[in-house]
Amino acid sequence: MANENENIKIVKDATCTFCGCVCDDMELHVDLDEKRITKAKNACVLGRAWFAEHTIEDAPAAMIDGKEVTIEEAIEEAAQTLVKAKFPITYGLSDTTSEAQREAVAITDYIKGNIDTTTSVCHGPSGLAFQGVGESTSTLGEVKNRADLVIYWGGNPAESHPRHFGRYAVTPKGMFTPNGKKDRTVVLVDVRKTKSAGVADILIRPKPGKDFEILWALRALVKGNKLSANEGEWFWGVNIEEETGVSLETLTDLAERMKNCRFGVLFFGMGLTMTRGRHFNSGALLALATDLNKYTHFVAKPVRGHGNVTGADNVVAWQTGYPFGVNFSRGYPRFNPGEFTTVDTLSNGDADAALIIASDPGSNFPKKAIDHLKNIPVITLDTKSTVTSKLSHVAFKTATYGINTGGTVYRMDDVSITLRPAFESPFPDDETILKKIKKRVHELTLKKIHPGGASGEAKVAAVNPL
Repeated sequence: MANENENIKIVKDATCTFCGCVCDDMELHVDLDEKRITKAKNACVLGRAWFAEHTIEDAPAAMIDGKEVTIEEAIEEAAQTLVKAKFPITYGLSDTTSEAQREAVAITDYIKGNIDTTTSVCHGPSGLAFQGVGESTSTLGEVKNRADLVIYWGGNPAESHPRHFGRYAVTPKGMFTPNGKKDRTVVLVDVRKTKSAGVADILIRPKPGKDFEILWALRALVKGNKLSANEGEWFWGVNIEEETGVSLETLTDLAERMKNCRFGVLFFGMGLTMTRGRHFNSGALLALATDLNKYTHFVAKPVRGHGNVTGADNVVAWQTGYPFGVNFSRGYPRFNPGEFTTVDTLSNGDADAALIIASDPGSNFPKKAIDHLKNIPVITLDTKSTVTSKLSHVAFKTATYGINTGGTVYRMDDVSITLRPAFESPFPDDETILKKIKKRVHELTLKKIHPGGASGEAKVAAVNPL
């Protein structure tokens, strides 16, 4: 809908792709003359900044070694670089559409490379725990309508996901929670008092690095096991409060609340997954949720960061069987975090070419990994100039998903959402670029397999690409 007098376009039910909440109730006001969003109704402070700061930069659509080239020339160079490499890696994917993610998996398969998402540096331990323990899960809609006990463990949604409280879990009125916050008990478990503490009915502050011990104690209490012969001690004689910073009384009270609620949910963040214990912490929390289902209905969900990081895990998983850190060098997918995750492939000096999609590892990876990244040919697709794009051999500037392009993304609860773009960009989208790279890579790999045989084009027609 557009206002002809002011030349303002209004896009209703637009989606914010800034964080994993992927709120799809935005009303965007777009200045068609200036190609910018002037108002984002319903957006949180992070979402408003995401929309307001989006502008179309006057920059080349493609560059090779810092010099402007045509998109076709850049695609050819990118394809040649990837096919010639012995251990090419693909990384990022969390801030692009699922359609583009699928193309990236196909490219990596063709070149027998290594594909990894940003999950490996955030909720990677959760991915390992899911495989080992399983997951009791639900949608955020079910949480909104049913949950009367909400536990946040190792996260600070007030600053990282501002609408998580108001739209999904704490204050919204639901079918079985008609009074909103009054119908819920909110528990926050964190080593420090954050801005999220303001919504908590119960604030538990354990000692840093003691999450596993607390979760294991809760599992014992939920199952009705006696923890100690002497009050406040485990059976091996260690005082619970001295060890974890949380008293046995507090843990007993929480265990009883969890067993007696109607619908409970454990939301967990990187304060749990990226501290001492890692996937053991996530596994203990997921196992606790499973234990609780003997008494009531309980679910556990990771609070994801990037707008489509959940989509990246889903797409890579349904294409390969694994969510991240996947290697195709033997002609079939293998999964081994610590070997095939990107920080490791770079730090160990294994990778000899990199395709980086919608990510900036050059600004936040360990120094050893960044140093190696600088010494290999890098191909980037990004909406803006970054540290990584500046060191790239081939750099593509692309349109922003959700603002300039449509497509599909996954909310943190694995619900897929269709994007409604606000206005067009002069730059191509990630999917378009990756499809062209995939086509050329496929042609080149077939020529390597069948030198002197049928043309690449004929072989492409004969073989159905991924």
